[in-house]
Amino acid sequence: MYYGLGIRQQEITERLNIHQSTISRLLKRAREANIVRISVNMPSGIFHELEEALEGKYGLSEAIVVDCLPDEQQMVKDLGSAAAFYLESTTREGEIVGISSWSRNLLAMVDALHPTRRGNGGKVVQILGGMGNPVAQSHATSLTQRLASLIGADAVLLPAPGVVGSPEAKKVLEKDRFVQKVLSLFPRIDTALVGIGWLRPSKLLVSSGNTFSQDEIQQLRDKGAVGDICLRFFDADGKLISTPLHNRVIGMELETLKSARRVVGVAGGPHKEAAIRGALRGAWINVLITDRQTAERLLIDDEPANATKIFSHKGTVKEPGKKAPRSPRK
Repeated sequence: MYYGLGIRQQEITERLNIHQSTISRLLKRAREANIVRISVNMPSGIFHELEEALEGKYGLSEAIVVDCLPDEQQMVKDLGSAAAFYLESTTREGEIVGISSWSRNLLAMVDALHPTRRGNGGKVVQILGGMGNPVAQSHATSLTQRLASLIGADAVLLPAPGVVGSPEAKKVLEKDRFVQKVLSLFPRIDTALVGIGWLRPSKLLVSSGNTFSQDEIQQLRDKGAVGDICLRFFDADGKLISTPLHNRVIGMELETLKSARRVVGVAGGPHKEAAIRGALRGAWINVLITDRQTAERLLIDDEPANATKIFSHKGTVKEPGKKAPRSPRK
């Protein structure tokens, strides 16, 4: 009656004059005796095993794997759509959301986002300077403002470039009271949304002027850099690359980023594989949204020899293989 006809337990109680607790015990015994077997048929495009494997290997709180066509522009749209649904499902009232300025995937996320009031009373904070070429600068400003508007939060813009000409210029700009007001919010961010860059900056970033010269990029490459988050570069093991260039970036430090409850990295494609793996090994993100092919490749290579534990956010330590609770999924 319950499984075959879809009759509720309360109605069965009334029909057969059996107490509901007895019905529950009988249903449990039926499952234990394999009289009733329950199977779940996952729809196409869902890669639960891949996601769990990534979570176990890299100590992620969540991985979301998307089936994408081998086309870069379409992949950007698909990853953006997945990130939009994740944000719609998990944002809470009063939350402070940080967003990086120059990621095509995050632009696609905002384009795909449906209006919601889930972020009512919260803030969307720009965590990497977005001033520069006026043509490209509008992308950074629009990204923060549109996201805030769509989730019902207030936008907080960082009125400074992402890259300045000298450490002295950075010190001067960071003394500005409006810049200081934004920087003071960085340690309070609950959820940070970031792209994962590689050593060839995107056209959007290049057009903005917020990048380094080819000679400077070569210096980073010579030191072993494979990728960046918010223009903070790291090597294949996720260790930060220390160069004078670091002192010319106005934006969130990765150690501060790590204090956020969730750091969501949205990136995919074979050209970013090394950068994504480095970000995972450094535990700079704890949520990954990527494509299926990249996910499979990330599971092939062994961990680096010195990786014995993966440090999760908020200062706790997570043993590799331990799975955290999953966020609501569609």
